[in-house]
Amino acid sequence: MSGTTIRLLGLDPGLRATGWGVIEADGNRLKHVADGAVRPPAEGSLAARLAALRAALARVIDTYRPDEAAVEETFVNRNPASALRLGQARGVVLLAPAEAGLPVAEYPANLVKKSIVGAGHADKNQIDTMVRALLAIGGVSSSDASDALAVAICHAHHRATQGRVAAFATESRR
Repeated sequence: MSGTTIRLLGLDPGLRATGWGVIEADGNRLKHVADGAVRPPAEGSLAARLAALRAALARVIDTYRPDEAAVEETFVNRNPASALRLGQARGVVLLAPAEAGLPVAEYPANLVKKSIVGAGHADKNQIDTMVRALLAIGGVSSSDASDALAVAICHAHHRATQGRVAAFATESRR
């Protein structure tokens, strides 16, 4: 990869498991760096579980040194208590890269799926298959990690387009 390589962290929030995936993007070329899932303890207070999630994400950020992060937006759950807990976990997932000084983008789940598979209602198997194909890897550590890599790939595609639009706007003002 050339000198324009950028390292991206994708995050798929969850209180039971938060998937993470790190890729490098150089133009249209994508390279898998690492992936995994943070699984906070199931026992203990909600505050302790959220603190464990934040600490684990800080270690991932410290280890892989991404330049930017992207987080999947969550859809509203039918169970209000579950939705609230997921929202609290999502807040921590947004906070961890922001604390590290990273720009954080957010993408709706349907846009992530459409960016990866071409359909906004793709299932987990379709996402996993396309993630492995796009990154030319044999496997991913978990479905949570595959979803997070999909978020990172979506961000790589969208940030490149946003960069071209900004460059065009700057050029047209001259």
